[in-house]
Amino acid sequence: MRGVIIYGPPAAGKDTVTAALHELDSRFALYRRLKVGPGRATGYRITDTASLDQLHHRGEVVWENHRYGARYAVDRPSLVEHLSAGVPIVHLGQRAAVAAVTAAVPDADWCVVYLWCPRHVAEQRIISRHTGDTAERLRAWDETEPLLDRDLFLNTAELAPHTAAERIRRHVLNGARVEKL
Repeated sequence: MRGVIIYGPPAAGKDTVTAALHELDSRFALYRRLKVGPGRATGYRITDTASLDQLHHRGEVVWENHRYGARYAVDRPSLVEHLSAGVPIVHLGQRAAVAAVTAAVPDADWCVVYLWCPRHVAEQRIISRHTGDTAERLRAWDETEPLLDRDLFLNTAELAPHTAAERIRRHVLNGARVEKL
C-alpha cells in the first residue's frame, strides 16, 4: 500500500499538483476528506455533525481540524479502502496531522511532500480565486509550520504543476526514501 501526503499552506498548489498527478497516472487520486460546514464542496465528502460524531465515538477519526467555519476529518476506514485501491493523495496543513495519518496506517508506504510557495505568490493565487476570505487564508498560510520531516520539498512558484507531479510520481514508484535538494 502506497499513499501520498501533500502538506502545505493555502494556495501552495495542493489541488493543482494533485490534478496533474492524476492526469499523469490515474492510480494517484485525491483522498476526499470529510467536511461538515459551509464553503466549497468540491474535493470533500460532505457529511453532517451527527455522522462525524459517530465516527469519533467508534474511534475511526484519525485527524480532525477546524478552519473557515467548517470541520475537516480523515477517517481510517475510508483511508485504508483508498490505500487498497490505488495511491490516495491526502491534503494536510498541520504537522500533527501528518504524524496522525502516517501512524493510523503504519504498514503503508507514505511519501510526504511539502508544497510551498512564497506568501506573496499565495496571496495572488488566493485573490484570483475570489473566495472572499483572503485575510483568513493568509492567516492560515502564516500559521502553517514548515515541515522538516518530509520526503520531498517542492516550491510551486518555481516548478510547473506537471514537473512537480512527475517528481512525486517518480519518487513514489521508485520507492525512494528521502530526496536531497
